[in-house]
Amino acid sequence: MHFKTVDIDGVELFYREAGDVDKPTMLLLHGFPSASHMFRDLIPLLMKDYHVIAPDFPGFGQTVTPDNFTFTFENLTKYTENFLKRLKLDSFYMYVFDYGAPIGFRIASRHPDWIKGIVSQNGNAYQAGLGPKWAERAEFWHNPTEEKRVQYRNAFSPEVIINQYLQGSQKEHVSPDGYTLDIAYTSKKAYADHQLDLIFDYQDNVANYPVFQKYFRQYQPKLLAIWGENDQSFIPAGAEAFLDDLPNAKVVLIDAGHFALETHAEVVAAQIIQMFEY
Repeated sequence: MHFKTVDIDGVELFYREAGDVDKPTMLLLHGFPSASHMFRDLIPLLMKDYHVIAPDFPGFGQTVTPDNFTFTFENLTKYTENFLKRLKLDSFYMYVFDYGAPIGFRIASRHPDWIKGIVSQNGNAYQAGLGPKWAERAEFWHNPTEEKRVQYRNAFSPEVIINQYLQGSQKEHVSPDGYTLDIAYTSKKAYADHQLDLIFDYQDNVANYPVFQKYFRQYQPKLLAIWGENDQSFIPAGAEAFLDDLPNAKVVLIDAGHFALETHAEVVAAQIIQMFEY
């Protein structure tokens, strides 16, 4: 395992790299409120078969952004895309999770020739996959008062972050390492303001769902939708919806919550290796 940084237009972008560079690349795109450390159990299981790359998005983990950075999903996509170009990665498998899904699906839609296959682990692209909490967020998007924005600061409280890990999971198997590190990152300067910008901007991801779905229908990428079926943010219907556009996709539901890798990394790795055997 190597831990590296690269300057991408003023952003000191941190990433993890492992495995043989001559083997197919597996790009791992993390979610909220985490960073590439969420793959700490998965990477060792994949590195024998893949060259693994796992970046921290701007505003997350160890990546350092300038004070004037604009926090939108489109901008996160631009920097991730430029990161891939800098590393000359133009052919890879892609693992997307949570926030990593709309970023990865934007990249796939713009560069379909880059994508060898997709793993979507609770990485949503359909209205059907949005859990009940998204109705409240839609109200915030349509009427973004300062009062409502302030209320979303509780999304970064230790209690809420821990619950994201434990809800729907076998709690005795969830290590505190992941959520403890996530909580530490929330103490960074201006973290909450940046994340509140992304919560508001998430509506742009929903607006782009038809674009992502058009990509699926047109290019028919090989896709594994492996889902923690007890996730309250992105419900199992989101995994099954891929079959509408990708009839050859494989859907696997596992007895886990949102952060399924915390308890089922070996199951997920085995499914990936089997799905994309080369």
